[in-house]
Amino acid sequence: MVPVSPPLLVTLKLDRHSFDILDGLRKQYFPQRRNFLNAHVTLFHALPGGEQNRFERTLQDLCTKTPPLSLSFPKPRFLGRGVALEVDCPGLEHLRKRLAAEWGPWIRAQDKQAYQPHVTIQNKVKPEDARHLYETLTISWATLRAVSEGLLLWQYMGGPWEYLNEFLFKKDQE
Repeated sequence: MVPVSPPLLVTLKLDRHSFDILDGLRKQYFPQRRNFLNAHVTLFHALPGGEQNRFERTLQDLCTKTPPLSLSFPKPRFLGRGVALEVDCPGLEHLRKRLAAEWGPWIRAQDKQAYQPHVTIQNKVKPEDARHLYETLTISWATLRAVSEGLLLWQYMGGPWEYLNEFLFKKDQE
């Protein structure tokens, strides 16, 4: 029997300042015993691990032609048992559509749904706790502006993720 490689994930590489803010919120509000990950914006959740080389070539090619993406986190989103911060970035949605078109045969059901980019800062809590955080953030949240510097490739390890590679967006010519 041929061993099956764990699935792959693709996320944004955020600038250090915005990552630190978002990761701090996740560390503050996500139940510690369930928080295996840092803050992240996922583009794809479950690509087949056996196609890693193909995905890496595509990511490298696309990122060398793509400038850094400006994005914002304008407001919280209630998840029922958690809270996320929405992402506003038309360039991200375009980039994801290009990758989805390239990888169509390998995309699984979860990644075929409508794309709603976000950073989950709380999950798997009582609904009333999530509602309280959502209402607090709705009142106090100020839009966070950020820059995505590239894309990151991860391997799902049954909870935690293992970092595999980064693909930086092209730098402006100086």
